Parts: sequence; C-alpha cells; structure tokens
Amino acid sequence: MNLREQLRGTGVAIITPFKANESVDFDALGKLIDYIIENGVNYIVSLGTTGETPTLDKQERLDIIQYTFEKINGRIPVVIGIGGNNTKAVVNDVQNYPLDKAVAVLSTCPYYNKPSQEGIFQHYKLIAEASPKPVILYNVPGRSGRNIEASTTLKLAHEVANISGIKEAGNNISQCIQILKERPSNFLVASGDDDLVLPELACGIDGVISVAANCFPKEFSEMVKAGLNHDFVLAKKLNDPLAEAYNLLFTENNPAGVKAFLYELGIIQNVLRLPVTPLSAPIHQKVKEYLKTIG
Repeated sequence: MNLREQLRGTGVAIITPFKANESVDFDALGKLIDYIIENGVNYIVSLGTTGETPTLDKQERLDIIQYTFEKINGRIPVVIGIGGNNTKAVVNDVQNYPLDKAVAVLSTCPYYNKPSQEGIFQHYKLIAEASPKPVILYNVPGRSGRNIEASTTLKLAHEVANISGIKEAGNNISQCIQILKERPSNFLVASGDDDLVLPELACGIDGVISVAANCFPKEFSEMVKAGLNHDFVLAKKLNDPLAEAYNLLFTENNPAGVKAFLYELGIIQNVLRLPVTPLSAPIHQKVKEYLKTIG
C-alpha cells in the first residue's frame, strides 16, 4: 500500500497537553489519542507545529514519540513531524529519531531563513535521501515566510524518490489544483487548511492533516469521508456547523484555540508554553458559547 492510500482521509495534527507546571501531561495525551481514534480519524501526526514542537526539548520529543507509538499500538498510522531551518540538523534528526513504527515524516518548509525555491528543493532532497521513511512536504507560508511553489513541489515529487506527499496549507486553491493536476499517481496531497477542506475535496485532494479534528474528530472525519465519497450534499451539511469553529480555532493563535476547545471538553488543561498564551477571555467565552449551541 502506498502512502497516498495509507493516509487517505483525516489525519490529526495532535496537540501536546501540558500540566499546570508546563511539563508534558502524558495522561491527557493518552486520553486525547483515545478520543481521536474512537471518533473515527484515520491517522495521527505527532510533533507538528500544533504540538508546540519549537518549545519542546529533544528528550521531550523522543518521549512523546515513544509514548504515542505505545498508546496507539498499531490502531492507526502515525506520522512524525521533523523539520527546521537548519538542514544539517534536520538530516541528523531523521537519521536518529526512533521512526521504526512511523509510516512517514512530515517536514515543514524552512522558516525565517526565506530560502529560494532552489534552496527549498535542495533542503528537502537531502532530508529525503537521509530519511528511512517517506517524506511529506509541509507548505505553510503563513508560518514559514516562504511559499513552496507548485513547480518546486512537482519537481520534488517527480525527481526525488522518497518525497511522497505534501500537506498544502498555502490557503491557495489554485496552487493545490496545479499540484493535483500534475502530481505522480502515488503522490499524497493533504490539505492543511481546515476551512478549505470541503472545496479542496471537490478538487481531488486525498484528505487533510487537521487541527479541528483534535476537538471535533467525529464530525470532521465524517465530513471528509463524505467528500471523498463525492457526497457533497452531506459533506456541506456536516461542514456548515463547523464554520464558526474554524474561525475561533485560528482567531488569535494555533494551538491556543484548539486547546481552549479541548479544555472545555474536559480532555486537557488549558496550558501553553510561551511565547504562546491562552485565548483572551472574550474569545474563550465565544468558544464556550459555540459549544453550547452545538450541544
């Protein structure tokens, strides 16, 4: 089974719960993993940006990987996020992290450095050559400061054997359509924009790596499943009530939004590590009001 088939549907960019003292809350992480799986998601992405990975030290990352593998215990596939803006360091990590139970590595576009498209190509080429697992590109220009242009994605897809997919979070449906039109047949295209998933499903994407599916796994994964089955009447019916949630999730910061929702659902404590802070009181109140309206 190729990666496009294996990761079809809803993936969750899972958060990292913290205790009041800001240490990793593994009990809450286990509770969240069970909640997500029991409500029908297809796979989990650990150590993505939503997991506040920049604020985790290396030992915490390794502990989270091992705990996640043990807790999931083969129930669904796991993708591990390994990225950064120091190519040599990322290459070292993909060679040394415990990836035996992972199906792929998700690696973000180098941030802050703002490399040229050739720099992006060479960065990913070295990572793919070093990685023991297929590499999924992660295009998120709103965070990285640089867009992976469709031409670069397609060059990587066609010329570098171990580049097997992309999480496309460029908020650009036209770019997504171009990639879908010219990709290799086994190249995974997953959305990274929760609010655009419905129209992108109509364009032919394979699914999504979602933030919203942390707190709405059943509703969101059912919407994606309906879209993949070309039942867009049902998909729209399931998506419409989530539209306000998408706004609340990203109004101030991710993962501040999703952590507020999960706190109100009784799954985690509402604790983040600086420089990210919890939602402001007025927005948090809107989260509580929204949850009341959907029961």
